[in-house]
Amino acid sequence: MEQRPKKLLEQVQDVIRLKHYSYQTEKTYIYWIRCYILFHNTRHPKDMASKEIEEFLTHLAVNENVAASTQNYWHIYILHEF
Repeated sequence: MEQRPKKLLEQVQDVIRLKHYSYQTEKTYIYWIRCYILFHNTRHPKDMASKEIEEFLTHLAVNENVAASTQNYWHIYILHEF
């Protein structure tokens, strides 16, 4: 029986666990990545570019009142991971 390819969030979990991040960090990363994907109508991050990242971060700043440090962190993370 052939195994199905792992989904994106399963791949992210594997990488986080490989790096020995805390469970809380894993949950936080998964939460924000899911938010990013859902914000863009479930498009895969590999199909998006800087424009979509900026749209998401602007949404966080304007509509969700997310701190600038959090936005900067996620900007770097998204660029690095995808």
